[in-house]
Amino acid sequence: MQSSAKKQLERFLAEDIKSGDITSRLLSRKKITASIISREKSLVAGVAYAKEIFLSRKCQVTIHKKDGQSVTPNQKIMTIVGDTYSILSCERTALNLMSRMSGIANQTNAYVKKIHAANPKVGLYSTRKTAPGLRIFDKDAIAIGGGHRHRMSLDQMVMIKDNHIAASDSFLGLVRRAKIKHRKIEVEVENLDDAITAAREGAYIIMLDNMNPAKIKEVIKKLEQLHLRDKVRIEVSGGINHSNVVQYARSGVDMISIGRLTSSVSGLDLSLEVN
Repeated sequence: MQSSAKKQLERFLAEDIKSGDITSRLLSRKKITASIISREKSLVAGVAYAKEIFLSRKCQVTIHKKDGQSVTPNQKIMTIVGDTYSILSCERTALNLMSRMSGIANQTNAYVKKIHAANPKVGLYSTRKTAPGLRIFDKDAIAIGGGHRHRMSLDQMVMIKDNHIAASDSFLGLVRRAKIKHRKIEVEVENLDDAITAAREGAYIIMLDNMNPAKIKEVIKKLEQLHLRDKVRIEVSGGINHSNVVQYARSGVDMISIGRLTSSVSGLDLSLEVN
């Protein structure tokens, strides 16, 4: 596990516990056994992180369902053995993280199944629309659900977006400056001419933003006619949902990115019960 993830987990615990769990301090420090249980059908994610949370407080943990496995209502995901204070003070932090990650993984997996049924060569990618402080965990949940992480941070890859273009003197000049300094760049475009320019200037990925499938097919056809299609990867984003994702998957693209995977999360209903 990354050291940065461990530091974040400690920060999450500190945020909830502060100077101490004053309610759990009212109990005797005896050893107890507790289980985390799913209340609905879903993929489960965040199990490894929840385990680390309890291990950090000297608890013993037995995993019944690993990250990426399916759970049904009232099924045990893990069992924890430790003293009352350690388990109960960690309860909410572990459940919150698992709930959010499981919701992201489950939603991702539902999209992945639809996309791969339409075209198994198309990948589903995350965006940077993650909750502040939770990017490592949100992106891991995407991967657990069968998607891809894409950029973790702004320093990993150049992505020229609409505001960069609006703030620049020249679209062409900006793309050329980027290519001088960086081998792989991504360029977001909203029309055919910019897509052709980006491809000719050596963009690694062209993102077709807020284009409908019919328009996307036109762009791809033109890039093929100009012998540019094989030189770039085509990503689409904006306005994609369960009702139209199959159309996008069949449009000839390589990548589909959906911000709502992490920006609109319905968490898995979980509970911790003392046995």
